[in-house]
Amino acid sequence: MNTEKEILQQYWKLENRKGRHTWHFEPDAALYPEYYTDAEAFWRSAKGRELKQALSDAFVYNKAQNPNSADIVYRNSKVGAPATQHENGQLTAEEASRKAIEFYTRLQEDDGHWPSDYGGPLFLLPGIVINAYVTHTPFAEEEQILMKRYMLNMQNADGGWGLHIEDKSTMFGTVMQYVALRIMGMQPGEPEMQRARSWIQSHGGAVSIPTWGKFYLSVLGAYEWKGMNSLFPEFWLLPRWLPVHPGNYWCHARMVYLGMAYCYGHKVVGKITDLVASLREEIYAEPYGKIDWKKARNTINGEDLYFPHPPVLKLANKFLNLYEVRPPKRFRRKALDAVLAYIDAEDDHTDFIDIGPVNKAINGICVWHAYGADSERFQKHLDRRSDYLWVAEDGMKMQGYNGSQLWDVVFAGQSMMEGTDATRQAAKPALKKMFSFVDAMQVREEVRDRAEFYRHPSVCGWPFSTVEHGWPITDCSSEGMKTALLLQNSSLLRDEITPLEDWRLKGAADLVLSFQNKDGGWASYELTRGPKWLEQMNPSEVFENIMIDYSYVECSSACMQGLKTFSKYYPDYRSEEIKKAIRRGGEFIARKQRADGSFYGSWAVCFCYGGWFGVEGLLTAGHKRYGDPGGPSPAITKACLFLVSKQLPDGGWGERFESCVTKEYMSTGEGQVINTAWALLALMAANYPDRTVIDRGIELIKKRQLVSGDWEQEAISGLFNHNCMITYTAYRNVFPIWALNRYAAQTAE
Repeated sequence: MNTEKEILQQYWKLENRKGRHTWHFEPDAALYPEYYTDAEAFWRSAKGRELKQALSDAFVYNKAQNPNSADIVYRNSKVGAPATQHENGQLTAEEASRKAIEFYTRLQEDDGHWPSDYGGPLFLLPGIVINAYVTHTPFAEEEQILMKRYMLNMQNADGGWGLHIEDKSTMFGTVMQYVALRIMGMQPGEPEMQRARSWIQSHGGAVSIPTWGKFYLSVLGAYEWKGMNSLFPEFWLLPRWLPVHPGNYWCHARMVYLGMAYCYGHKVVGKITDLVASLREEIYAEPYGKIDWKKARNTINGEDLYFPHPPVLKLANKFLNLYEVRPPKRFRRKALDAVLAYIDAEDDHTDFIDIGPVNKAINGICVWHAYGADSERFQKHLDRRSDYLWVAEDGMKMQGYNGSQLWDVVFAGQSMMEGTDATRQAAKPALKKMFSFVDAMQVREEVRDRAEFYRHPSVCGWPFSTVEHGWPITDCSSEGMKTALLLQNSSLLRDEITPLEDWRLKGAADLVLSFQNKDGGWASYELTRGPKWLEQMNPSEVFENIMIDYSYVECSSACMQGLKTFSKYYPDYRSEEIKKAIRRGGEFIARKQRADGSFYGSWAVCFCYGGWFGVEGLLTAGHKRYGDPGGPSPAITKACLFLVSKQLPDGGWGERFESCVTKEYMSTGEGQVINTAWALLALMAANYPDRTVIDRGIELIKKRQLVSGDWEQEAISGLFNHNCMITYTAYRNVFPIWALNRYAAQTAE
């Protein structure tokens, strides 16, 4: 029988429309008919206030046990309350895999994908709350209840908040949550707010918030624009061939600073309400009217500072700040018109989803300012705001994307295809649905004015999330192509699905080839366009390697594997070019291997993830495994020995997120199923000869399995820009299944 907490959580329903996720509050109509006749009046009533408190209490979450949600709200809606007891570990790998597949496929949507929590960064939700306040479009009361609860759940013991849910307290995290909570009605005297304000005051006040925080506060009116270093909208009018032209930046940096430049150039400020006036007094350690704004431009709190301003940026800021004293009006106006045209193009290209949550929040403010709250363009922005919101047992959060739909499907598909006949047969219905989703998510139309707005070709690529989002990514495109090929050519499905047309698969191979950089590697969204010294212009302070799109081990390995799979089924299509591309990719990956044999993972935690992709990439390029004639290759040996050296006494592998930050392996001291699966996949791919190492890792995965077939959510596993972590709740199912399947298949040989 469901508890009151579970009943209240299940008042939240997920609507899925072709991968688009929106959460809706649907309380029991028999108990709360007033909600459906006049929601605003209901929440003001005694009955509404009672439900408000009960709803907030139903999402109280103990961060001290684990900051990462287990996605219980969605999962309970599909399979009921989770079982908490573990298996005894006596199942075979094949039996454990079948049990895991049977559980996980129950969570699958009919269209073939798995909705899941992709939260973790704590600066995202406050950004959209500030957007809502400035544009006078507040969230619904029920949404605010869960947003506030999420923020309070993630408050650290010292009263602050971090950059992400597992981070130490920072000024950026703390001020942003404090401001958002005040916007949503919390009062300065409440205990949580007093603790937060105490943290802010004791660390020097909001004057030392990093640049992105300064930006948000400036738009709100709780910080002065003259306290910002120039965002120089005129950058967009410079000749395209200049390295500093924003068209050469990494697309995420490009799109974030695009909207920031618009707001800076127009000095956009929301209405100075009583709340904003009060915030000016609450979040600073000195009177607002006495702050030295010129000094504040470069004042950054030490708890936040990860990438200090390089000398080149300091010099550029001095010059550009002088320019801002009296920028030529005609030149500024022309620049801002160009920026707005690009904002409009980005909105059109993505159906107003935008590439990510930060530029989603900022672009919405720009469009509101340019066209007005009643404009069609702003209303389309407003309609897409909910695409980023996710409800879990810890409350409502803003995700790092509009989801990880395609990415999770392709990994699930490959994990379930690699196993025994029995495990593949168990997965057959799910695999059939997955193929349909992969088919539907391929991009088939080019965006408008592609060259004018610095877009790489898109047709035949796959995005990270949904086709509506419309930004193909190198590894997503390759993994999408690979998964489609594996599924449509398998004897399991061959006679039951309509394969993708040749032009779509050949087009995907063409696109992946077009993404390869001069260094032989593959970046994330585009070719690397600017020189590495552009990183010396990185103004973010909290992120590293954001200015250009670098080649990555993971993206390169994925693209190489996809191209090799393509050549298996299309041996005569651009075969020599593909062989050359794979060879060059292998040379790139070999160069990225560190002296100790490890590979740094740029998109997940960290050396286990990088090691898996590194080994698979080297093998794809022709490096030899253990047991091969003349093998193993030295690089394979070094990679395996590094991973083996990190195995823990319990048989598993476990990395702390700090590995990503420090770039040195940092152990959790206890095995984690996701890290363990990645390490095992690498070792099994390399045919590592000491089977006891692999056996022990598999035993940990089996013993950690719950009787339901699920696994518990453990530490955070995703990463971007070296310093910010992100959650993938699907990983705890997909990668253990993959490791078990690979082990079962090898054992059966």
